[in-house]
Amino acid sequence: MNNILQIVWLIPLLPLIGFLINGLGRNNLSKTLAGVIGSGVILGSFLISLYVFFIVKDGNTHVAHYFDFINTASLKVGFDFQVDQLSSLFLLIITGVGFLIHVYSTSYMHDEAPKDFAKYFSFLNLFVFSMLLLVMGGNYIIMFIGWEGVGLCSYLLIGYWFKNNDYNNAANKAFVMNRIGDLGFLLAVFWLIAKLGTADYHTVFANVSKLSSVDITGITLLLFVGATGKSAQIPLYTWLPDAMAGPTPVSALIHAATMVTAGIYMIARSNVLFTMAPATQTVVAVVGLSTAILAATIALKQNDIKKVLAYSTVSQLGYMFLGLGVGAYTGAVFHVMTHAFFKALLFLGAGSVIHAMGGEQDMRNMGGLKKYMNITHITFLLGCLAIAGMPPFSGFFSKDEILANAFEKNPVYWIIGVLGAMMTAFYMFRLYAMTFLGKFRGTDDQQHHLHESPAAITFPLIILAILAVIGGWIGIPEVFMHGGHRLEAFLEPIFAQSNLIASKAETSHSKEYMLMGISVLASLIALVYAWNKFSQYKKTAEEETGLGKVLANKWYVDELYDSIIVKPIQSMATFFNNVIEKNIIDGFVNGVGKAVNYGGRQIRLLQSGQVGTYVLLMVFGILILFIIQLFL
Repeated sequence: MNNILQIVWLIPLLPLIGFLINGLGRNNLSKTLAGVIGSGVILGSFLISLYVFFIVKDGNTHVAHYFDFINTASLKVGFDFQVDQLSSLFLLIITGVGFLIHVYSTSYMHDEAPKDFAKYFSFLNLFVFSMLLLVMGGNYIIMFIGWEGVGLCSYLLIGYWFKNNDYNNAANKAFVMNRIGDLGFLLAVFWLIAKLGTADYHTVFANVSKLSSVDITGITLLLFVGATGKSAQIPLYTWLPDAMAGPTPVSALIHAATMVTAGIYMIARSNVLFTMAPATQTVVAVVGLSTAILAATIALKQNDIKKVLAYSTVSQLGYMFLGLGVGAYTGAVFHVMTHAFFKALLFLGAGSVIHAMGGEQDMRNMGGLKKYMNITHITFLLGCLAIAGMPPFSGFFSKDEILANAFEKNPVYWIIGVLGAMMTAFYMFRLYAMTFLGKFRGTDDQQHHLHESPAAITFPLIILAILAVIGGWIGIPEVFMHGGHRLEAFLEPIFAQSNLIASKAETSHSKEYMLMGISVLASLIALVYAWNKFSQYKKTAEEETGLGKVLANKWYVDELYDSIIVKPIQSMATFFNNVIEKNIIDGFVNGVGKAVNYGGRQIRLLQSGQVGTYVLLMVFGILILFIIQLFL
């Protein structure tokens, strides 16, 4: 235990050092040095995280107290790091996938000027530092510091190419929508402190019986509001597809390893509170399932390769929330892990394609890339099979664990979930077929420059492809392997209290086989249909009509938000600026100044310099004093 406490602080410190070196020295560092520093510090954090992972397998929780962050008569909040099974798993995901994304970035961002290149890596390092702080915090206050940090870094990285005003608008949108969720999180923390006098995980969960059902429901609903912002659930999901404005490695980092998993981690960490709030769990499950289906329908008709993957992320996050809502905490965390592998692979694969296509992102202008980009093609196909839930790829195990638990809670959840899985298989293999199969549909100049990406890009793709294939094997269910679910056994100390509160219903092996079979068969049918329909895709000038047009325009949700929220607020701001600010506030302030000015000009006339006038004024003054003394 002492060993772990002596080095655990290095995990977030190394990325912070990388941020400072690259940020402060950006004018003097070469691209090579900036890339080595930026990637090297993440590799160091990963190696220490690996060491920590093997130490916490003993089932213990290790808390390191460094200093008092807040110390008042009524409240003490320590700057504490808590390392246990849940945080150690997230540490490996964040630093492992984060390192591969950093290596990938050294090649993908090679056209940037040295100063901008170093600035980019400093932002990436700060992003990883903030996420590490979020998952390592020993209380909700430290978690919130990291929570806000990833929000800031998303703003900086989404708007990295700030000369494009559309990218700035996307960054602002992400920042504002996250602030809405953050308010919910903050109110929940205030509520906890008001009722229990602490924000420490251990103390809160040990004293949860002191909270009334109203308190627990209110706190968990507010925490969920925070999660909907960070993890892009209805109604706060529209910022995530717009986050595609950032460089592709940033999209991979946000969508796979860091920011969007923050809400899942926070609810998994607070599992005791949510288990004691069944009403909130129902809300979480319904919102998650609704988000999964809504985003999947939108992805069916998107033609931008990154937009398809973005809505895919929103949909997969919905499945994770479905898992949390039905009490399948292990399944949700399992899907976070497998999703990190295959979604990072898919985003980086899309970046490899965009790199080869000279910046082209429209799938209608691609096609036939299979023969030009062999490594990218094979790794991307493996990622598509994983996300489609094909056995024995990683996504199969984590998705079906969530669906099986959803069936036990409510069969309707399962039916809708399988429908979403079918759409996932369809839109992912539509993407794959339009990009890699058939004939090339781009320009002659693009075709002339088609080539496989450099090793710094293909190496992370190969590693992630291997993980996307085998990553799910740590969660093979008992129906397939005697001895049970190894990940569930590893995380058991985290969810033990919740398991005591709400005992899980056992699913018979025959029923489990049936549910898996139906789910896989449905996805396979959608996969084959998409493959046949789009493998010989030909570009047409026809516009989408009817429902297709609605889906292509994302159900017009952005337009709806503009109409009912953005434009009224802008109109109100214009009114306040032109009428309240300029006429009333400015009029009052300027009026005071004009009155003083006018009064001064008039009163100065009394100073005429004539002695007779002064004597007369003195007599008037005496008379006034006499009247006051005599009559008042």
